[in-house]
Amino acid sequence: MLKKIFTKIEKGINDFSNEELARLEPFLNEKIIIRKDNNIFEINSKYKIATVKINKNTATLKDLSNEYKDIRIDFENLEGAYDNDLVLAKRVFNPRSRTKAKIIRILEGTRKEILVYKRDNKFYTIKENIELQIKKELKANENDVLLIDDKKFEIIKNLGNISDAKIDEQISLHLYNEEFRLQKPLNVEAKMDDTNKRVDLTHLAFTTIDPASAKDHDDAIYYDEEGEILYVAIADVSYFVKEGSELDKLAFQKSTSAYLPGKVLPMLPNELSEDMCSLKEGVERYSYVFKIYLDIENKAILKSEVFEAIIKSRRKFSYGRIDRILDGKFDTFTQEEKAIFDTLVSLYEVTKSFRHERLKKGYDFRSVEYRLKLNRQSELEGIDIETSSPSHQLVEECMLLANIEASKKVNSVGIFRIHEEPAFKAISKLVDDVNALGIKAKLQNDVHDTITHIQKKAKHSVIKDEIDELIIHAQTQAKYSSKNLGHFGLGFSSYSHFTSPIRRYSDLVLHRMLKTKQTPKNIDEICDHISIQERKIDQMVWDFEDRKYARWAAKNLGAEIKVKITDDEKGVCVAYGVVPGMKVYLDNYKGQVLFSKQKIVIKSSDIITKKIVGSLKY
Repeated sequence: MLKKIFTKIEKGINDFSNEELARLEPFLNEKIIIRKDNNIFEINSKYKIATVKINKNTATLKDLSNEYKDIRIDFENLEGAYDNDLVLAKRVFNPRSRTKAKIIRILEGTRKEILVYKRDNKFYTIKENIELQIKKELKANENDVLLIDDKKFEIIKNLGNISDAKIDEQISLHLYNEEFRLQKPLNVEAKMDDTNKRVDLTHLAFTTIDPASAKDHDDAIYYDEEGEILYVAIADVSYFVKEGSELDKLAFQKSTSAYLPGKVLPMLPNELSEDMCSLKEGVERYSYVFKIYLDIENKAILKSEVFEAIIKSRRKFSYGRIDRILDGKFDTFTQEEKAIFDTLVSLYEVTKSFRHERLKKGYDFRSVEYRLKLNRQSELEGIDIETSSPSHQLVEECMLLANIEASKKVNSVGIFRIHEEPAFKAISKLVDDVNALGIKAKLQNDVHDTITHIQKKAKHSVIKDEIDELIIHAQTQAKYSSKNLGHFGLGFSSYSHFTSPIRRYSDLVLHRMLKTKQTPKNIDEICDHISIQERKIDQMVWDFEDRKYARWAAKNLGAEIKVKITDDEKGVCVAYGVVPGMKVYLDNYKGQVLFSKQKIVIKSSDIITKKIVGSLKY
């Protein structure tokens, strides 16, 4: 109630109930609030009533009416207040003119659980590294990680000691409010007893192509060479997960599976994600299938159908094995596999030609992903570098075709994957940045031509991959929307996510919409939530991985590693070679050229803050 009352005062509203006036009385007695004529109140200029906003390196007091500037506040002046608390602050005289304040009272604040650690008999938040002013004694050992009540400052749970690498998962999950993923999963009784007549496609030689370690198989493909028809079969998750069920509510809350190194925290229970929904080899499975009629000559789609079916995947292949087949390398195989491989080789030539046509409007970025490998102690023992190979591109093009066709079959208000064109300012800065690196580029007629022009100029440069990174950073963030705004990066006027309902809630919603021909009333809420969740889960995974890098660095102090400069303003570099992807802050940076390769020595590493410091070798 107090927040509502003080917001009225800030906005000059004098419509107060008797109950609200009674709540104001103590503030009038303390002269924090001043009563003026006509029962109009104002806040004494010595004070500030605001909500607290905690960021990684700063804390601010946010104005209730959004009419005044936020006031920055030093962490030591928080006086126990935390994020979103309504507080009373007193303005502090500052000879340097910048307004400062000190919190003197928490007016309203809901109980929150904060993750802290103990160091030198003091307690610091793990997220922001703020020292908490805890007056009472908490029983904990040095470097223990605790979940505490931010109002009573009582220990809710001791997660363990930071010296144990197995604690990292819990830290990342709690920091991003995803710890509920560790709770006991819901009981699932999944049966294939559909009373609707499904199309029987068990006679077609569908195959799945995934990473060798994959346990869930969302998609399977089959190509009819004679009819030039591509079948894309997707796990029929919507049959097993009914809208509005407890299972559905939990899937919505998660919105996506979280892929940590060596471990998946699935959106759906294992009984579904790894069994009944997964298109496993040699067993009949319910699927939702796109039958796409291709115009090979014109690199276009003639028409498509989507329907409920039952399939039986003939083989489960890894990307690596299909790469060897596409490269014509020796491989032992059965007669049935030989027929499948022949079809996949033919399909690859088709998708390659479609890809070439697609890239006339879209982009081909040379992306690299680092797959961290952990040992039994949950410490970093190696890193695999994954690039887009022919087998990846084969599967990707098939999935893109299905996603495009799905987006065309929903209403004008649906669930679309959108990627808006970057602003002129961002592209202009991009041109300036690449010119500073010696790539002589100019603004072209439009954004697409400018980006492809830069890529052509950088094609034979030693920093072509780094130029792609700059181009990617100039892009807007892809997200979900109920309105079709196109996908700039892929070059599509209409695009949705249809092909991964086991691990993405967006695809599950789209399946339901295609089946029922209805749009959920809360579609905007769904799009906003899953877009936010997607970014949050990415950040959580990065947090987990950065802490693994920090542990490796802490055990390798004094080691010499190779890096390239990635931020020439803050002196930040990223390792390549032994520990690719590890970010290091330089303590003796002297303006080395962006993306230049250097040798450094690891000086320090803080596992809690994940900050690794190194020195350039001159």
